Amino acid sequence: MIPSCIGIIMDGNRRWARKNNFPLFEGHRRGYAKIKEVASWAKEAGVGTLILYVFSTENWNRPKEEIGFLMDLFRWIFKNEIKYLKNQKIKITAVGQKALLPEDIQKEAARIEKETKHFSGLHIVLAISYGGRSEILSAVKDIVRGGLDEESVTEETFKNHLWTKGIPDPDIIIRSGGEKRLSNFLPWQSVYSEMFFVDSYWPEFSKEEFSNILAEYSKRERRRGK
Repeated sequence: MIPSCIGIIMDGNRRWARKNNFPLFEGHRRGYAKIKEVASWAKEAGVGTLILYVFSTENWNRPKEEIGFLMDLFRWIFKNEIKYLKNQKIKITAVGQKALLPEDIQKEAARIEKETKHFSGLHIVLAISYGGRSEILSAVKDIVRGGLDEESVTEETFKNHLWTKGIPDPDIIIRSGGEKRLSNFLPWQSVYSEMFFVDSYWPEFSKEEFSNILAEYSKRERRRGK
């Protein structure tokens, strides 16, 4: 049994950098390189969708220098990786409070979504400036603005007002870095996800660990409360 969708909390870039006496920014660069590796493993295994927690709403509280570096990294990725994405037939979707991002990054994200929307090799969803509580509040406000009556609001209705509309709920959520919490990542979508927490920092997350998670997932009985 192969999961159709995997969510990943890519934790530990900065701690990996400190452990190896690198600048913190090098941890983020290595973290991006790891994304490309994991994408290839997922595609090889037959996984359809990856939801990657790349920048949370809480991350806006980090030092300005670090935020500036991350924004520059996003700019570089969006501008320079389109050839790679096209070669790999990877579709990109960005979800979150995108209005908080610099305007040029918003435009680049929209461009890359448009240029990859027809691909079906692997769907990578970038949770960028994303927070689960903000997403739920946004959905509630949309429903209220739409004037729906109480009886019309079902789980399906609510799901269709989330930023992840049309994206499958994750069968698996993986968190690297040793912490065992979701940190505001997909609270609505993860209610029946299988959780896997690994001690490895994100830049050192291995194919063996990934394969072991898929093997363990295939053994689990997913009753969904039944």
